[in-house]
Amino acid sequence: MTPFSPRPRAFSRSLLSIALGSCLAMAAPTLLAQSTAGTIRGQVMVDSAPATDARVTAVNTATGLTRAVQVTGNGNYNLAGLPPGTYRLQVDANGQSSSQTVTIAVGQTATLNLGVGGVAEAAPAGEAQDLDTVTVTAAALVESRTSEVATYVSQKQIESLPQGTRNFLAFADTVPGMVFQQDSNGNSKLRSGGQSANNINVFIDGVGQKSYTLPGGVPGQDSSRGNPFPQSAIGEYKVITSNYKAEFDQISSAAIVAATRSGTNEFEGSFFWDRTASEWRARTPAELASGNKVDSKEEQYGASFGGPIIEDKLHFFVAYEAKEYMTPKTLELLADSRYDVGDVPADLIAGIGPSNSPFKQDMYFGKLSWQVDDFNLVELSTQLRREEETIRNDGAFTVDRASFIDNDVSRYDLRWQYSGERWLNDMHVTYEDSAWVQAPLVGGNGYILTVSDFGDTTGFRENIANVVSSGPGSGNQDKGQKGWSFQNDLTFNGWEGHTLKMGVKFKQVDLLSTERNFTNPQFYYDINQSIDQPYRVEFGRPIAGTVGGVTSSDNKQIGIYVQDDWELNEHLTLNLGVRYDYESTPAYEDYVTPADLAANLRAWPNLQNSDIDVENYISNGSNRSAYKGAWQPRLGFSYDFGGDQRHVLFGGAGRSYDRNLFTNLQKEEQTTSYASPYRVWFTDIDGECRNLGGCVDWDPAYFTDAGLDALVASGQVSREFYLINNDLKVPYSDQFSLGIRNAWDFGETTWTSEVAVAHIRSRDGLSVRLGNRRPDGSFFEPGTNFGPPWNYDAPFGRLVLLDNGLETRTNTLLAKFDKPYTNASGWGVTMAYTYTDAERNSNEDGAGIFDWPYAGYYGYLPVSQVPEHRFVTTGIWDGPWGVTYSGKLTLESQRQRVGVNRSGDAPFFDWYKPDGTFGHLQLDLAAQKVWQASEDISFRVRADVLNVTNRYNWDGYNDDWTSANFGQHSNAIRLPTRTFKLSFGINW
Repeated sequence: MTPFSPRPRAFSRSLLSIALGSCLAMAAPTLLAQSTAGTIRGQVMVDSAPATDARVTAVNTATGLTRAVQVTGNGNYNLAGLPPGTYRLQVDANGQSSSQTVTIAVGQTATLNLGVGGVAEAAPAGEAQDLDTVTVTAAALVESRTSEVATYVSQKQIESLPQGTRNFLAFADTVPGMVFQQDSNGNSKLRSGGQSANNINVFIDGVGQKSYTLPGGVPGQDSSRGNPFPQSAIGEYKVITSNYKAEFDQISSAAIVAATRSGTNEFEGSFFWDRTASEWRARTPAELASGNKVDSKEEQYGASFGGPIIEDKLHFFVAYEAKEYMTPKTLELLADSRYDVGDVPADLIAGIGPSNSPFKQDMYFGKLSWQVDDFNLVELSTQLRREEETIRNDGAFTVDRASFIDNDVSRYDLRWQYSGERWLNDMHVTYEDSAWVQAPLVGGNGYILTVSDFGDTTGFRENIANVVSSGPGSGNQDKGQKGWSFQNDLTFNGWEGHTLKMGVKFKQVDLLSTERNFTNPQFYYDINQSIDQPYRVEFGRPIAGTVGGVTSSDNKQIGIYVQDDWELNEHLTLNLGVRYDYESTPAYEDYVTPADLAANLRAWPNLQNSDIDVENYISNGSNRSAYKGAWQPRLGFSYDFGGDQRHVLFGGAGRSYDRNLFTNLQKEEQTTSYASPYRVWFTDIDGECRNLGGCVDWDPAYFTDAGLDALVASGQVSREFYLINNDLKVPYSDQFSLGIRNAWDFGETTWTSEVAVAHIRSRDGLSVRLGNRRPDGSFFEPGTNFGPPWNYDAPFGRLVLLDNGLETRTNTLLAKFDKPYTNASGWGVTMAYTYTDAERNSNEDGAGIFDWPYAGYYGYLPVSQVPEHRFVTTGIWDGPWGVTYSGKLTLESQRQRVGVNRSGDAPFFDWYKPDGTFGHLQLDLAAQKVWQASEDISFRVRADVLNVTNRYNWDGYNDDWTSANFGQHSNAIRLPTRTFKLSFGINW
């Protein structure tokens, strides 16, 4: 059976819907979200006394955007809603005036006291630096009086530090507590602490990029080598690892707050091209073993252009970036003591060896910025992402065992900001549309060769492992989200010492999941029995009279918050906030369990004898409701010991709710409308049956669709049903932090340091567990306490239960010591160290807990994706002859590996660390030279050497405790090997 095409969509994505969304946006004003806008506040002094009648005006030196406020009775001022950039601050008081130029970062709240006719006490600030291509003598303000555990990533770092991919999120791992992951396939994810990548959120120009359907945190980041946004369009960003304020939603681990670039009063443009290929990289271990080096390349190119349409009023900016990859893959058999490699069929061996995986991405960004007057700013932006790739996984797979992925993301954003004398109102309307489609690269029947150990004749499956998989895979999916949102945020600073923020958000988003896995049948063979006759087949079929695996949900989201940043005095600041979120998911709440399935569940004696109350999983369409308890207090403080922002104690506590991914919630309706899979066991060639539910005599006709359809018609099949708890909650995390940040002067340079401890406890994560039980209602075989009853399916199928139950607990020590790069000094250094103690009550980085009846049995196991010790340091130096050098060193301790230890009488979950001090060590270096061809045109050439030492960072190990090769690595590594990359660019 051929897989369904990845091209058709179950719901239309027409230009008409975009036009309607744009018309709606035109009708309602919108926002430059406060999460990305900056604030400059402080006190104005006249002749060393607080000003009583002064006016402070901020003018963006690049765009002409102007904001002005009158001081309060105590001389205090507050300039809010400033897009990141360089501003000239002018103070007019009592016929006198003064000015200075400063730089404000994304989402920054900086305190700066100003003086006229006297000297005001200034906050610590950096030296002059560049903003885009315009050099301005401007002090970079420092945000010290915040309770957030946060770090800024500057545009200079993004432009200068070495990197293998133009994914701007890659620089987030220079922040303590963050890990940017690239697996052996080149897929990238960003995570923080013990929680997975699903729990982050990325805010671009204040727009949350949250993925509601698939893992990865943001749409398009589930198993993708692609970038979420063109790097050339990112100005800078901020990473908040914990204790964020009440305005941040749909998150429980880390927040990335990024600001995009805008056009200025100067026409500016750039073009870049960079490339590396197989001849510019060292061989992988698999290539060394085989003697063959596969073709590979990584090519990236793009252009950006911006400038004025009307000077000081209307500006534009556009950017395009593309990636073309051919990634080397390691296809190899994994060592196992239970079979002889010589028994693997020759045609499968021929399909194994070095290979590659192609990838193509196009990204577009466009932005119009209109400063109507000194009070109104309107912006319209569009971002598009289009990518196609062929995925081949490292490991025991033949070259044809691959999937085709089509990944599209579109977002449209219209914003309006109105700035009053004491208040700022932001309104924001967006439209989004994303789709992720997966289909096998080839059609036909899948061939999976396994090795298994079976216990006694009761059919208890003790262990089974794949030897090699060949042919088409089982995945056929089409998933996405689309919809519009509206939010309004109001900031009021007319109450002396208080900055009040409050907001409301409404979002309507349609979630779609088409899941028709196993349209290509998968046949399983035992290498110790027969390589020609399968012992099992799994295949999928739509159920007549149903939606056939297509599930949709018209979700509604509502969020409200209020927060007060209260400056009690020059020393103590309190951040007091609370938010509330509510989301309805009709696909879950209105679902009705089919009557025949409900009757079978109630009648199956194995369940009646167990600790499972089946009524908790049977829905009548009215016994479920949306979760209403998502109240989230968020409290923080900072204490400035000297009142000069040089030594500040900070801390906080708060709760934050995330969401349940729709890819899990849709499984209930999907498995009742599409059998995925039907499962049939065949009698072995020795006449024995491995399945307690019975076996079917093998017939070669079952290799055909007609033969499989005959099995369905005869009723000789088993299938799988997912059942969701009727009282499902929303996952959340509680966060606690305490730290101190300092500013240190060494000669003419200022260094900053920060040391913090944080405890994060996440609860109510979704767990997926086996609902099968033995006839007496037990889970384990008598006399054991390990091993699921896979072979005790109900007569009507296998049961899988979804409940809240997953938890993580993470303790971290975070330390950083930085000297930011400035033009005056010509160098900068960052150092970030993280100690992480992360545990979870599951053995995997997801929802599955099939080995025991529920999560409580696991205790707490190490989170194997997070190292205990991680150190990242970067440096930038303007060297002789106009060459800028940069480097990045990443060191990680060995990560703990979790698995089943079967070396004793009873299996149990265990963990170990592979030998060696460092689990990951990578040194990257870069050098860039710029030639000024004329006053307006410059050329640049850059060379990057990634993984200079060519250190192999192993990505696979033999986790079989019974094996003589236990703990030894396979040939799979985390890329790259030592790689040279050459880049060219033009700026004008």
